[in-house]
Amino acid sequence: MKKLIALLLAALGLAGAAQANTGGIEWDKFPKEKMSDMAALQNGAKLFVNYCLNCHSAAYMRYNRMRDIGLSEIEIKNNLLFAADKVGETMKVSLDPKDAKAWFGANPPDLSVIARSRADGSKGSGADYLYTYMRSFYRDETKATGWNNMAFPSVAMPHVLWELQGQRVAKFEEMADPHDHEKTTHVFTGKYEQLTPGKLTERQYDDAVADLVAYLQWMGEPAQGQRFQLGVIVLIFLSILTVFAWRLNASYWKDVK
Repeated sequence: MKKLIALLLAALGLAGAAQANTGGIEWDKFPKEKMSDMAALQNGAKLFVNYCLNCHSAAYMRYNRMRDIGLSEIEIKNNLLFAADKVGETMKVSLDPKDAKAWFGANPPDLSVIARSRADGSKGSGADYLYTYMRSFYRDETKATGWNNMAFPSVAMPHVLWELQGQRVAKFEEMADPHDHEKTTHVFTGKYEQLTPGKLTERQYDDAVADLVAYLQWMGEPAQGQRFQLGVIVLIFLSILTVFAWRLNASYWKDVK
């Protein structure tokens, strides 16, 4: 429990750093219907294991918990179990923290509760942030990795999904500085220029990112679906109980004047 609390606090600290670097960019809305789509969650799990789990761990998530999104242990073992020997193991990585710091400048954070930790009441949910972040990478040769991100400027993480999205550059325009008219600032126009095509079209890539974010959101609280269903059942029960109590009260007091 202490380790989980420490992890959540660390994630919250990283969230603050991320928000401090957002530069005013608006977050896109994550398509929430993905959370009830088992096929989307399964595809998100595949993307997570193939593209994220190389550097980022999910130390508080076990592979066999993916049975809750419709995968059998055989499917998990044959298609998703690359960094462990048993489906009951947690989703850890073999990347040495010292190597990670040398290569990226920081140790990649654990992603167990990443979607929950990135929420910002003024901009949106953690899923909104991640959905925007994974679709905001662009080529920037001034950075060590050769990549930059509009949602998190100067991020140390390279664009791991670039083969799917392709390579592109962000379009900026010069505008007068509102505080000093003699100076100009570069402002993002909201558009990108595609340099090389990816394996997916823009729409397909957005859909794949939505699947990945849906899985990250689910992983932060695997029981959220059952919790929601239980909440609905409890509300229905209380509504029916209220009707019975109302009629019983009326029957009890009908002869009292």
